Order: sequence, then C-alpha cells, then structure tokens
Amino acid sequence: MIGVFDPLFWILVGPALLLGIIAQIWVQSAFSRAQRALAPYSGAETASLILQAAGIHDVKIEPVEGLLTDHYDPIRRVIRLSRGVFASRSVAAMGIAAHEAGHALQHAEGYAPLVVRNAAVGLAHFGSGAGVWLLLLGLIFSIPVLAWVGVLLFSGAVFFQVINLPVEFNASARAKAVLLRMGLVDNRSQRLVNSILTAAALTYVAATLQAVLSLIYYVIILRNRD
Repeated sequence: MIGVFDPLFWILVGPALLLGIIAQIWVQSAFSRAQRALAPYSGAETASLILQAAGIHDVKIEPVEGLLTDHYDPIRRVIRLSRGVFASRSVAAMGIAAHEAGHALQHAEGYAPLVVRNAAVGLAHFGSGAGVWLLLLGLIFSIPVLAWVGVLLFSGAVFFQVINLPVEFNASARAKAVLLRMGLVDNRSQRLVNSILTAAALTYVAATLQAVLSLIYYVIILRNRD
C-alpha cells in the first residue's frame, strides 16, 4: 500500500498535515481580527510607501483575484495583492502588503536565499507533479529505477520548500521592522500584524515538514520494495 491507505503514511506525514490545518485556522482567525482594525493606509498604499522609502521605483502594485492570493512576482517585478488587501484600509491589509513588499526588498538587495528559490521554482513545479507519478508508475510496474528517478525529482520540490522558509521568515521580519520604523502602525496594530505573519510562517513550516516527511516515506517504501 502507498499513500493515504498506508498506516505508515499517517504516522509519518499525518502530524504535518494536522499542523497545516491548525496553521490555516490560525491565519484565518488572525486575518479576520486584523481586518476589523482600521488603518490609515490601504494595502496598496502601504506597499508603495515601503518601496518609495527603499528607493525602489520599478516594482508595480496590482490587484489580483482570490482570497489571500497575495504574492510578489520577481520575473515581472510586480506585487500582486488580493482585492481584500489592495484597497482595504485595515491592519491586516497593511501587514500582508508589507510582507510582499519585503520580498521586493529582498530582490532589490540580491538576498541569496531568494535568488536560489527563484532558480528552483521550475524544478519544484516539475518535481512535485512528475516525481510522484514516476514513483507510482515505478512501483506499479515494478521498475525500481523509474521509481527512484521519481523520488529524485520530488526531492527538488522538497529543496524548494526548505529554501523557501528563510525567504518567508526574512520577508516577515522586514515587514514588522519597516512598519515600526516608518511609524505606520502603533503597538496594538503591531501585535495584530505579528499574529498574522507568525500564523502565515507556521503554514510554511507545515508545508516544509509535509514535503520532507513525504520524501522520507517514499524512500522507506522503495527500500522495503528493494
């Protein structure tokens, strides 16, 4: 057996999945509280102020559909903020926008983990999909080499998750520091921002643990088959 029908899968990967669920609940709760707290600037205005203060003038700020779909696109140099963040004058919007602006600051400074992460994006997307399929096909048709190639490709996705942790943690640290330094938040607002960004960081930790433990699970399965 492999995957969700295998007790070993739940023993190894189950705790990480549970942590991910807890983190998502925490993010939603923290976002809801901070969204009710009014702020002097919208998400778009906050990101713009941070970029201007850093002397960055070639990064655009655009709205994007969806809930909490905010991200920084290093290829097109665009900060995309979900509509609930882009125009909202709330502490939640300011915190999330500041985090994404933190990625733009990383990019402008050549922050090494971000450079590595950007280089690994293609491998991660390919490895997370093709790797699992090759592993399954190798197991189904008893072709060990094919299965191990799948594991090798999947390890690329795991590497992406691992290198992504310092990138996200650093962006959150930058967001907290710059909001205080520029006087954009008071003490109460800062606590709400910290809650959102800490909860978001926990989701990245959970995703990384899930990827690492899944890789260990696949290796154990193949070694047992061998």
